[in-house]
Amino acid sequence: MASTTLQLSLIFKYLGSENSSICTKTALFRCIHSLNGVVYMEFRRVQRTGGGTFFVCLPKKWALRKGLERSSLVAISETTNGRLVIDAKYNVEHAPQMVVIKPTPFVDREIVGKYLLGYDIIRVEAKDRISTGDRERIKQASSRLIGLEIIEEDYAKIVLQCLLEPSAFPPSKILRREYSIASSMHRDAFTALIESDAQLAKNVIARDNEVNRLYFLLVRILRTVIQNPSLSEKLGILPIDCLDYRLIATFVEAIGDQSVQVAEFVVRLEGVSVAKELAQLLLKVHRIAFDAHEKALKAVFSRDVVVAEAVRNERQALADGYNQIETFLRSQAYELAPHVLAVASSMNRIYDYSVDIADLVMPKLP
Repeated sequence: MASTTLQLSLIFKYLGSENSSICTKTALFRCIHSLNGVVYMEFRRVQRTGGGTFFVCLPKKWALRKGLERSSLVAISETTNGRLVIDAKYNVEHAPQMVVIKPTPFVDREIVGKYLLGYDIIRVEAKDRISTGDRERIKQASSRLIGLEIIEEDYAKIVLQCLLEPSAFPPSKILRREYSIASSMHRDAFTALIESDAQLAKNVIARDNEVNRLYFLLVRILRTVIQNPSLSEKLGILPIDCLDYRLIATFVEAIGDQSVQVAEFVVRLEGVSVAKELAQLLLKVHRIAFDAHEKALKAVFSRDVVVAEAVRNERQALADGYNQIETFLRSQAYELAPHVLAVASSMNRIYDYSVDIADLVMPKLP
């Protein structure tokens, strides 16, 4: 879909001379616009009237594509990095993007993919009728995606629509919520392990679905932000930061997955308690890994590189704790040794994810 905006960037000065009414001023503008998804760049000289007004001509092809005429009204906004964005359709209601797919054994994956790509309406249409199995997969996919609801259904068609307004969901808020759930899963999974609480472990496993839902929502919002410069300004996030948010969200989701593995081990124990000395050793590595991702996310939101660097300093302490667990298991010939080592390995991986998050922290600009 062709972009509805034009970006103007002041890139270098050009010395010129004045005439009686209009003069070439000391600047050259770069005009960036797109046609069918392909970005084009043109250069335009800034001019000035005798009265002191600055102006620059818009690319003719772009203006014609947007239906601009003499006296047409456009919106001009300045981004945080000093660029001007000209929106020729600022007052035109957003037309929902629609896609049609066919029911297949992978229809649920297709629905998730279209949701992440930002489609507002997803129509599932069959030649004859949609089977019971396909209907169940479609409904399960809808339940996994925040805001996606079935608004129409008959024997050969199911229509899903995303009812969310992107501007109401700042990426930072979604990421904070995703991390809040993932970190509580990590904490409660270890509480369940130490206290042999299978019910709490099952609750941890159930919460993983909410983390996944928030992750999918964040990816959808980030992709929408990249395609909409005006939305980027409204949500207070630069397009260049979207990749970092996507990576951080992936690591946070992975922390939740590792916590689920610990919880599943607790469920398999069926009430069997972990030896007290071993429990203390496991708690040691748990606390190091937990503190690491707490510091990493704090550094992300505060842009504090000192806190981010502190995450790396715990690697040796974590390695020592893991070695102590191995030594204990060898000396005791513990029956559940492979599973306990798997739990300790999950803590290692959570710590590695925390370091990866901390590595993405950029210092505050002066």
